[in-house]
Amino acid sequence: MTRTLILLSLWFLWVPLGVVCSTGNASVSSGSSSSSSSLKPNVIKIGSLFTLNSVIGGAAKPALQAAIDDVNSDPSILHGIELKLLLFDTNCSGFIGTMAALQLMESDIVVAIGPQSSGIAHVISHVVNELHVPLLSFGATDPTLSSLQYPYFLRTTHSDYFQMHAIADVVDYYTWREVIAIFVDDDYGRSGISVLGDALAKKRAKISYKAAFSPGDPQNKIKDLLVEVNLMESRVFVVHVTPDTGLSIFSAAKALNMMGGGYVWIATDWLPSYLDSMEAVDPDTMNILQGVIALRHYTPDTYLKKRFRSRWNNLKYKRSAGPAGFNSYALYAYDSVWLAAHALDFFLKEGGNLSFSYDPNLHDTNGSMLHLESLRVFNGGEQLLQTLLRMNFTGLSGQIHYTPDKHLVHPAYDVLNVVGTGTRRIGYWSNYSHLSIVPPESMYTKPPNISTGSQHLYSVIWPGENTVRPRGWVFPNNGQPLQIAVPNRVGYKVFVSKDNSPQGVKGYCIDVFEAAISLLPYAVPHRYMLVGDGKRNPIYNDLINQVAQNKYDAAVGDITIVTNRTKIVDFTQPFMESGLVVVAPVKEEKSNPWAFLKPFTKEMWLVTAAFFLLVGFVVWILEHRLNHEFRGPPSQQLMTIFWFSFSTMFFSHRENTVSTLGRLVLIIWLFVVLIINSSYTASLTSILTVQQLTSGIHGIDSLISSTEPIGIQDGSFSFNYLIDELNIAESRLVKLKNPEDYLRALTLGPNKGGVAAIVDELPYVELFLSNTNCLYRTVGQEFTKSGWGFAFQRDSPLAADLSTAILQLSENGDLQKIHDKWLTHSDCSMQINQIDENQLSLSSFWGLFLICGTACVLALIVFCYRVCTQYRRYSPEDVEGEVEQIEPSTSSRRSSISSTSKKIMDFIDRKEAEIKEKLKRKNSNDNKQQTKHSSDGQASSPA
Repeated sequence: MTRTLILLSLWFLWVPLGVVCSTGNASVSSGSSSSSSSLKPNVIKIGSLFTLNSVIGGAAKPALQAAIDDVNSDPSILHGIELKLLLFDTNCSGFIGTMAALQLMESDIVVAIGPQSSGIAHVISHVVNELHVPLLSFGATDPTLSSLQYPYFLRTTHSDYFQMHAIADVVDYYTWREVIAIFVDDDYGRSGISVLGDALAKKRAKISYKAAFSPGDPQNKIKDLLVEVNLMESRVFVVHVTPDTGLSIFSAAKALNMMGGGYVWIATDWLPSYLDSMEAVDPDTMNILQGVIALRHYTPDTYLKKRFRSRWNNLKYKRSAGPAGFNSYALYAYDSVWLAAHALDFFLKEGGNLSFSYDPNLHDTNGSMLHLESLRVFNGGEQLLQTLLRMNFTGLSGQIHYTPDKHLVHPAYDVLNVVGTGTRRIGYWSNYSHLSIVPPESMYTKPPNISTGSQHLYSVIWPGENTVRPRGWVFPNNGQPLQIAVPNRVGYKVFVSKDNSPQGVKGYCIDVFEAAISLLPYAVPHRYMLVGDGKRNPIYNDLINQVAQNKYDAAVGDITIVTNRTKIVDFTQPFMESGLVVVAPVKEEKSNPWAFLKPFTKEMWLVTAAFFLLVGFVVWILEHRLNHEFRGPPSQQLMTIFWFSFSTMFFSHRENTVSTLGRLVLIIWLFVVLIINSSYTASLTSILTVQQLTSGIHGIDSLISSTEPIGIQDGSFSFNYLIDELNIAESRLVKLKNPEDYLRALTLGPNKGGVAAIVDELPYVELFLSNTNCLYRTVGQEFTKSGWGFAFQRDSPLAADLSTAILQLSENGDLQKIHDKWLTHSDCSMQINQIDENQLSLSSFWGLFLICGTACVLALIVFCYRVCTQYRRYSPEDVEGEVEQIEPSTSSRRSSISSTSKKIMDFIDRKEAEIKEKLKRKNSNDNKQQTKHSSDGQASSPA
């Protein structure tokens, strides 16, 4: 029999995957080849296989047997049918586990519970797939077991997929960016760490090194592994091993002094499972675990759980009395039995058939002695599987219900900190709200919130009894200081240059870097490496590429932060602002006889003149009927309009305004004139008194449109920028090494082998202009914005720490002191004065003109209304006796219209006093006639 089982197990391991996983070929045989019963069975057999002598197995065995007793003693479930448990030991062996699984299948079980090992679960899942027997695992947490490859595998615990995302959230919460994974090299370890890498990548972190070891490796190999990882940069270690072998990792770490300050150890759920199973607190064990962070499966403190914990001490199936051996896997194992019992109960109520049949794929050929026909397919396996997936009840571990992807709902973990003689909970993790300090079940009634500000944990006591968060990294412990590349410049050596001191370099950039390094809370051993032959400036893009290619650890100097460079290295916070500007020769502009016209733009002059005439005309209209100074012959009135208008410019108008509307318009206009006069005077004064410089180049746009040569600094990024971004021909660019070359090229000019202008970064230009006696200036505006920073390899933690240090230098004034020490400039203005920029345009005064124009329009409207009202009341004497013709001719109508227009104009031209006097006489005559008619009417009436 043993030989048969061995051969059969080997066949299952090596048979082609397409045959093993094929579940569609099972058939139901008739007659003696099939056993089925339509009657209610007396006994239903379920199997269980796991390693009995293990931390998880020691908790699972009594829990399973206690669950069987509870199910059989509960009359409300299965209704008198006995649930029988067949228990097999896998002995931590995939081969033995496979044989145990085959033996279970021969017993016609309907559900298999276990195993605890993910590696064994992979093998056994092929067996249950073929025989259609659901496999409920309370301990196999390998995330890959949830794939479609294993349809009959169901997990009654939570997948490591969620645990690894919880660890990633912890790493992100403490702002670490690199971890080292220490794991057992099997399906369980590899799959879990693979998920951890993906989870960290979503947080912009990564696993810097994967340290794998075999389950049976001796202590000296584990020590060698830890020595290797201790030489690396990261100090955050994630330990993902089994409970039975994991403690050896921490024993070796303690011996290597890796459990002290600065180290971070994060253990998966294996560690709490081991500690919870201990019969008594072992001081030596707890001593080597101080400061470790660990995750434990979270189970709510329900009444069912508390009652089972009180029963645990006296369970008859335990190896010893007391609390020893209990951990979260005992709860999952207990719930596995009840899940099977509930599903079988529903299965039978729905008419499920507990029958088995032979699989035509399982038969002996060519005289084989494997006896494959002894393995039979569970005909109701598919129906029972679907019933299991529909179950929804509350167990010891919480709600038992599956999501569409076959995960239990509400995965959650306790976040623990090993302190003293036990563990201390510092928070919780759930896939609903991630890190929090309140139990997960209280969060399910609220909207999910996984923002950074909502993540909280209590304080942690880290290894070495430190309460300050470790930074999570150190410089590699290989005796090598940081190799820092420094450009060996030919010109502008004030920024960085070679030096005979022990440091080897000096300059503004070096002083900033050293000052920033001194602010860090840890030492940074480093060595400067000059790059370049000293005959010409190095190409800075090549320098950055060498840092990215790990030839140098960092680059320090006048390095501009540009887009292409940020894609391959990390830069610190800029310590100096920079940007490209244009430098060109300038000459003093000679005095211009028409300089008095320059304060205003052409549009401003035209609008101002128009308003002078408009206001004069409006005031004349308003004053003409009232003021004798605005009357007279037409030529005199026209001269009055012009004279009055322009005399207001100097507030010297002699004509008085007597109308209310005229005075209102004049007051507003005089205010406008006051503002215009003051602005004109100030602008003209500036133009005539400030030195005006001019240049043939007006900025980068005029430089692009020309064909003259352009000077650039050798090695600068501006070479590629002008070609790639501004489409300037490479033949126009002239590389210059130092300020002397700048001066020579600008002095010669484009016609004598020099350049028309130089395009360079602002810090170099400031230094160059301070030594040229103001012969050259920047023209136009700064057309790029950037800065100088220190470059580090990607994901280097030093970049972030130095950025903080640079900000501190800026805030406390030290950065400005270093700047003043190295960089001094003359008082010569850098940029030429642009007259066009000093001219006053219409945009600065349109509000005043709008107010004045509105006042004029309103005054004219009121004036017209008053005139129209008077004209209706006014009736000239020369038309009183006219008799209107009944049918006037066309010529007479035209004559009438012309006559009416003339009368209106005459009416408007008359004095206001004359009009009022005639209206007064008219009103008096009308009153007399009305009185006379009234007297005549009374006399003619009968007495």
